[in-house]
Amino acid sequence: MMRLIKRINHSSLLRCAKPSTPCSVAALILSEPVSGLASICTHTADFPLSCGHRSCPQCQHYTTQDWLAKQQAKLLPVEYYMVTFTLPFELRIIAKHQPESMYQAMFSVAASVLKDFAARSNKLGGDIGFTGVLHTHNRRRDFHPHIHFIIPAGSFNKDKKQWRKSKGKYLFNAFNLATVWRARLLEHLTHKLDIQLPASVPNKWVVDCLHVGKGLPALTFCNKRLSRYLYRGVLLDKNIISDIDGHISFDYLDSQTQTNKVRTLPTVKFLWLVLQHVLPKGLRRVRDCGLLRENCSQLRQQIQLMLAVAGAVFPLVAKVKRAVAIRTCPCCHQPMCFMGGHGNKHARPTSFIMQITREPNATV
Repeated sequence: MMRLIKRINHSSLLRCAKPSTPCSVAALILSEPVSGLASICTHTADFPLSCGHRSCPQCQHYTTQDWLAKQQAKLLPVEYYMVTFTLPFELRIIAKHQPESMYQAMFSVAASVLKDFAARSNKLGGDIGFTGVLHTHNRRRDFHPHIHFIIPAGSFNKDKKQWRKSKGKYLFNAFNLATVWRARLLEHLTHKLDIQLPASVPNKWVVDCLHVGKGLPALTFCNKRLSRYLYRGVLLDKNIISDIDGHISFDYLDSQTQTNKVRTLPTVKFLWLVLQHVLPKGLRRVRDCGLLRENCSQLRQQIQLMLAVAGAVFPLVAKVKRAVAIRTCPCCHQPMCFMGGHGNKHARPTSFIMQITREPNATV
């Protein structure tokens, strides 16, 4: 397995090759255990520390909740759309060997396409905001890079200080988006990055523009759909069905039939299936652009105030508070008390128990 990873020469895969199992197992090796003592009995137990890796399905649960709360704070009472830019099969070999360059190019080119279409649109004609989320796999977990953009159908004219929302259930022509997306990305790869393209590049690319609804229900639908694989890893523990005779089986939802199917792979191929989706160090999977950037928070508040004065109703979004982690004693069934850590002195000094309730983090 390590020889297979080194052949790609991808440093992020080398760092993640060993802790590729869930932290409930990997932390026993990578992190020092934590002791717990029951409050009214003498039973003690050791629990593994969190591995802290951003692809771990257990460690990143609260990070996902933070992101959902952050996105709901940017809610606008307008129509929402989800636009998806897909990298064609012929160019995915470049993404495997030069992931950082390709993913950066995908983000920058797709964002420029959306901004230009909005500026030239008769319904918008101004600055828009959107959130982009990079996914590198399909539901079968095959390599399939694409970017989802959540777009509120409204724009702001800086000169007139005017907010303008798009009416109806149409935003942009998907075929026109695909044509410009193809031309600009190929130009960016060849002229700016000096990357040699494959011999055959398809003429038709895929861009999907989907209307998802209005206001909070639409935003919640998009965010929950995108956050499913955002911070909690490629494959959740509950989706792994069995590990028998060197073969691992997991279930997934087929996008065509909307039924659950099972895929079985040898252990080495399964590990490679997961590890190929590890992003380069420092690459952000989620990006806010335009009016949804962090430094535009004051402008968003002004827009929300203008909409409220015009009669728009903003639903109350409750703040997400993290509950204190509690371990129950298997003997007396009472909460266990944290006693301290022991083991490897070089392990990361974190605990599975949070003593203080934390507010949602404002950054991604």
